[in-house]
Order: sequence, then C-alpha cells, then structure tokens
Amino acid sequence: MQASFTDYLKSWPLYALPHHAISRIIFKLTRIESSLVPSAITKFSKAFDVDLSQAVNPDPNSYKTFNEFFTRPIKPALRPIADTELVSPVDGCISQVGAIKDGSIFQAKGHNYTAQALLGGDAEQAKKYADGQFTTIYLSPKDYHRIHMPCAGTLKQQIHVPGRLFSVAPHTARTVPNLFARNERVVALFDTEYGEMAMILVGAINVAAIETVWDGLVTPPQGKKLSRKNYADQKITLKKGKEMGRFNMGSTVILLFTKDAPKFSEKMIAELPLMMGQAIS
Repeated sequence: MQASFTDYLKSWPLYALPHHAISRIIFKLTRIESSLVPSAITKFSKAFDVDLSQAVNPDPNSYKTFNEFFTRPIKPALRPIADTELVSPVDGCISQVGAIKDGSIFQAKGHNYTAQALLGGDAEQAKKYADGQFTTIYLSPKDYHRIHMPCAGTLKQQIHVPGRLFSVAPHTARTVPNLFARNERVVALFDTEYGEMAMILVGAINVAAIETVWDGLVTPPQGKKLSRKNYADQKITLKKGKEMGRFNMGSTVILLFTKDAPKFSEKMIAELPLMMGQAIS
C-alpha cells in the first residue's frame, strides 16, 4: 500500500518525541498497583476491542497492574498448535512476507532495509539468510502479547540492539525509512532442524520492555551499546509453540529463515490476521 499524506502527518511528529523517556514513564505507570486498574482495563478493552473471554482470567478485578493484564495468558485450548513445520509465533497481522533478496528485506512500498542492519551489523550472520525468507508480524494493542516458537529450536545467542522507539503501526512502516532496523530490538538466534532461525522482537514507543524466558527483562535497562549473550553451551531448547518471550505493550516480531527452511504458505500475504499456533507453512 502506498503511503498517504495522512500517514506522513501521523509519522512526522514522532521524530521529535523523546521516545525512551515516554516509554519509561509508561513502563512505571503500567506497573502501579491501584484500585483504578480494573477500570483502566475495562476502558482499554472497550476502546481496542479486547476479547477478555479468551484470557485464562477474564475478570478485570483480578489483575493487580495494567501490565499484568496486558501480558495475560490465553486459554491454551483457544490456541492449538498446528501440525505443520512452521506456525505463527504470535497473534497479529502480517505486515510483509517474502524472499530476502540480495540481503534486502521489504518493509513497505519504497522502503527496504538489510538483514545485516536488522541483526546488529553482523555481515557474516546476515549471509546465512541471503536467499532465505522473512515475515514481519505486527501486534496491535488488542492482541495477545506473549511470543512463542514457530518451530522447535535450540538457543545460540541473544543480541540486544539499541535504537529509537518509533511506533511500528502500519502508517509508520509505510513512511519511516529502515524502521525495524532503527528501533531498539532483541534478536534471538536458534538452531533448528531447518537450519538457523532468527526471531527479532522489535520495540516501539510505549513498548520498551521486552522479555525472554531465559533472560527475563532484557530492556529496560539495557544501555546504548550493542550487547551479545552466548547460550550455545547452555542447551536451552524450546519446543514448537512454547513461550519464548513477551512484549510489555504491543509491537512487532520478524522471523528470518534460511533457504533450507520450509517455504511459507501461499496464503501468507500482507494484512492477513494470524493467531498464535496457526500454520504458516
């Protein structure tokens, strides 16, 4: 979809905002225990059409903080794991999907970025995905915000890449160059039966808090320098469909696969809604 003038009007003010300062304030506010929390949850759910009946605990009064509600678990029976090679890691909507061409990933019409930039500048790592495939999945405020494995994998490395915190809503994807390679993100590299897989958890304004199940809260408080943690010797293996992390507000997950991985289904097209566990290959 071509960016509209309205898209630019929504996006331009974001350049001037203190992204991290705003996000740290939201971080603190969403962790306050207050009698106002149930009312805030009810209003938020109504405004964003959240289906609370899908939650393990659907009662707004049962949540001590807003973040506890936002990262609520979903009833497992409502998210069966498909019997296919690859499944969706999240509830969300496909932003883009396709081949990685000459190391380039399609963001939106008129905008591409490189796998090397996305992975924190590691040229050798990026070469592994040169002829592979990618999909970018956007999580809206109403979605389930836990992130699961699209296939079984053994963790090799976690990389924290500092950056801005632009919104990752569709209008910014259409207007902000190199959006996903500019925003703060956490990259998890896995060995799978199909070769290496990268899961990139992209932060956004109000979404500066990203967790992984093996490392807890990664950001904040990570600083301004890229950092790596190697896990190759720890043998952390997660089965397909198992939780691997979560956003403490909504954002975007990008999957990178090598050329040896199963191909995405032809049904995988931009703007297709997905549910965690749904077949994508």
